[in-house]
Amino acid sequence: MSVLTDRPAPGWHTPVPAGHPAASLLSARAVRSRCSIVMAQVEGGRSPFFTWHPEHLPLCAEYVAQTIRLNYPDLDVPYHARWRHFEAGGVDRWGALKARAGLDGDPIEAARVAVDLVIPSVLLDAGAGPDWRYLDIPNSQRLPRSEGLGVASLALFASGALSSDAGRPLRCDAAALIALAPETLADAFQVGPANPLVGLDGRLALLQRLGEVMAATPAVFGTPARAGRLVDYLRAHAAGGRVTASFILETLLRALGPVWPGRLRLKGVPLGDCWGHPGPEDGLLPFHKLTQWLTYSLLEPLEAAGLIITGLDELTGLPEYRNGGLLLDFGLIQPRDERFWHHTWTMDAPAIVEWRALTVIGLDRLADAVRGELGLSREAFPLARVLEGGTWSAGRRIAAQRRQGGGPPLRLISDGTVF
Repeated sequence: MSVLTDRPAPGWHTPVPAGHPAASLLSARAVRSRCSIVMAQVEGGRSPFFTWHPEHLPLCAEYVAQTIRLNYPDLDVPYHARWRHFEAGGVDRWGALKARAGLDGDPIEAARVAVDLVIPSVLLDAGAGPDWRYLDIPNSQRLPRSEGLGVASLALFASGALSSDAGRPLRCDAAALIALAPETLADAFQVGPANPLVGLDGRLALLQRLGEVMAATPAVFGTPARAGRLVDYLRAHAAGGRVTASFILETLLRALGPVWPGRLRLKGVPLGDCWGHPGPEDGLLPFHKLTQWLTYSLLEPLEAAGLIITGLDELTGLPEYRNGGLLLDFGLIQPRDERFWHHTWTMDAPAIVEWRALTVIGLDRLADAVRGELGLSREAFPLARVLEGGTWSAGRRIAAQRRQGGGPPLRLISDGTVF
């Protein structure tokens, strides 16, 4: 742990080179392999926090499969992605915006605009808190949580607030992000004393840092820097029009690592959603939840641009309170101390870090059991569809059945950048 430092290295805005010690942590493979170490410790009875109960897996898988059939009777499940939130209440807001902008005849530019929208939208998609709502006036809908955040972020984007070119409002460029004012974000999300949003300052800081990092990374985002230029970068690196999901994730982790708040650094490189835990030999446990969520959310626009995405199941499940709450509610993960349920936890608490690790591996095992319930193969029903259909929806559903307000089974403090 002596290699950790709070001081940024010279050139810290540049993508992490392959030979840097931090590079080995910036992948889905690292997430899965290190979380497996933690699961093995728990299964071996060596955890002070949790026990694992596989006997509850069949009942949980049955519940998730039932949820999938309720949501998608034909089992035609889309990817787990931000795009589902733009469709809240059955309204295709993105489709309408794309049509108004005349993008239907230009799939590459449509993909760039879609990426311009979805990158900042995902960064804004941490837990909103129980009291916040977004009023979607055109569609007469009052939307909470992720759906509200998604529709609010789309409205922010459509307003031109993320573009520095008034003649081209449907863009997300570095100059506009850096200059984004707190009142602009607060107004867009309808924040006020009667409508408080958890982590508003953290969300603004993320967007401003996104602009700084984009401007400092012309190899990926071009000059002047625009989020949608990521499409061109990935097309240029696709072999025969094919690109792996892991390459997309690793590109984002290396290029956007400095966006995340100052937490752990390895020889000057910020590690993002990576936390201390005694399981791995070096004490570092990565999750990269929001970056993986962004990768899942890029699949559709990239496919629309003609790319073939392979290796979807190289990505992991997302360790957040819906998926992790599902495993707690069904007793797959059980705390050793009943005080766990009543304590208010911070993100860096060892118990929360361990719970997230168990969620990653638990979702892999649950996905296999769900496929068995549905009679589908891994190829026909990858993890990206299990999550959407799926574990995230089932986590929300069981929470609503068990607790007034549908909150998670544990108490968490969020700064707007993880949960």
